[in-house]
Amino acid sequence: MSTAIALDPAAVESPSPTVTPAEDRGVTSIPAQVVARVAEQVASEAALVGSGAGGVLGVGARRDFDSRPSARCELYGRTAVLSLDVGVEFPTPLAPALTALRDLVRERVQHLTGLEVGRLDVSISWLRPTSTGRRTLR
Repeated sequence: MSTAIALDPAAVESPSPTVTPAEDRGVTSIPAQVVARVAEQVASEAALVGSGAGGVLGVGARRDFDSRPSARCELYGRTAVLSLDVGVEFPTPLAPALTALRDLVRERVQHLTGLEVGRLDVSISWLRPTSTGRRTLR
């Protein structure tokens, strides 16, 4: 003879998940090279900016707007110091273009990595003329 036992779902204790405090969960570290790659990608999305000159003594230079600019990063605790090497379309007002580039890279790198961008140096290694024709001198 079998007897069925009805269980009240409220009476059954389920183990409550324990929540570990954030400071006890471990550390997330982001290598400087990863932060540099994030900065390169963000800079490549900016208007009027292309890759740096690259190459050795002009050989193998990658002067184009289809590849990413190069970046270097040094980390000091939670602060990133970035250096970008870019090409820029010409004629472009350089000061406003670089201010917009710095603001974009700083904001997006901070958002994507959680690190503060302390310093952001930008080197312009070449200018790309918007017209390929040459004007004659008068």
